[in-house]
Amino acid sequence: MTFNLKNNVKVAKDVGWLIPGLNVKRWLFLIFLGSILIVLGFLILADIRPVYQTMELIRKAAMILPSNILAIAFVILGAGIFFKGWQKTTLSIMDMDSRKGNNSLLERLYRRSKLNKGAKIVAIGGGTGLSMLLKGIKKYTNNITAVVTVGDDGGSSGRLREEMGVLPPGDIRNCIAALADDEDLITKLFQYRFKAGEGLEGHSFGNLFLTALCAITGNMVRAVKESSNVLNIRGVVLPATLDDMKLAAKFEDGRIIKGESNIPEAHGKIQRLFTEPEVCRALPEVIAAIHEADLIILGPGSLYTSVIPNLLVSGIAEAIDESHARKIYVCNIMTQPGETDNYSVASHVNALISHAGGRKIIDAVLVNDSLPDNISEGYAKSGSIPVRLDMENIAPTGISVVTQKLIQESKEGLVRHSSNRVARAVYYWYKKSLRK
Repeated sequence: MTFNLKNNVKVAKDVGWLIPGLNVKRWLFLIFLGSILIVLGFLILADIRPVYQTMELIRKAAMILPSNILAIAFVILGAGIFFKGWQKTTLSIMDMDSRKGNNSLLERLYRRSKLNKGAKIVAIGGGTGLSMLLKGIKKYTNNITAVVTVGDDGGSSGRLREEMGVLPPGDIRNCIAALADDEDLITKLFQYRFKAGEGLEGHSFGNLFLTALCAITGNMVRAVKESSNVLNIRGVVLPATLDDMKLAAKFEDGRIIKGESNIPEAHGKIQRLFTEPEVCRALPEVIAAIHEADLIILGPGSLYTSVIPNLLVSGIAEAIDESHARKIYVCNIMTQPGETDNYSVASHVNALISHAGGRKIIDAVLVNDSLPDNISEGYAKSGSIPVRLDMENIAPTGISVVTQKLIQESKEGLVRHSSNRVARAVYYWYKKSLRK
């Protein structure tokens, strides 16, 4: 049996345990040393007679075979027996873990050791866009901090926020699930949505679970931490703020619309987004993660109701500006009716920079350069069109543009980001930027 390492190099399973970086060989040596001391102890208790008999046997064997060949044979035989015994014992003890999926324990151990050394990434956003990104980026590093907006006031999250007085758990739940093992039953349970039942219909189990934990632990941060431990996620999920932040938008026609779910329904051009209360304090852990980051990713997702709200939290835009990390914005593929009607790539970028107070929060923007031939007619009916790349408006900002095919294949002509393609493009840009 073999397993794949980086760059698709195949290694035999038995040999794989000796791969550098697994932190296994040092423990093998300690076990070996301990075994020798135990044997010597028993031999001393036996008045050394077994030592004499053993040496006499070796002396007779040496008269038949050259001593160097005999020594090598003993070393190889002893090491093989020792290693095989240790391996089988360990695998027997940890058999439950190896049954969880198709990946062997060895492959998981290798991946974990490599991913633990990966870049420190902070992903900022909300909605389905952020959870999509996390599913792909977790394949490159375990050092992920997802900063999630808490302005949601619709659906199950809105009901729990109104009735229980908690931060909206929906986007947080999706991010936790995205960083967990998608094949695990407990993750599917976390995402399960009740389809019937008085008071339960429309709620997801994960939302209720987080709400209950929030009541038990005292705040959403601790509730998220405990939930993350249950699902054994790769990385950390943090709400942008613990304040009861609500969104409001001022439109060009002078209207002020309050409530995250109401803003897209107003159907106008948004002039400015703001929060109530006006000042919402960022979580200290969020600021610390941004300052320590190697790479900061904004988006994709609803521009005004998922991405920008995080920049309105006091301290976040400033921290991004001050951070020495590489910073990239993943632009949406299609415009969103009611939020970004007729927006180009530059329009998205300018809105982000404007709400960040003109600070330098973006080094590059990642743009999709491919659309399906059979794009669904539903987009045109809803007023959604592909986001146009207007280089002439982006060039003066000094922000570089990275174009890649970012969509996943769809027979129905739907336009959706591919988590693998987006993560690969972002990470390739990051590695390339380090060489400049």
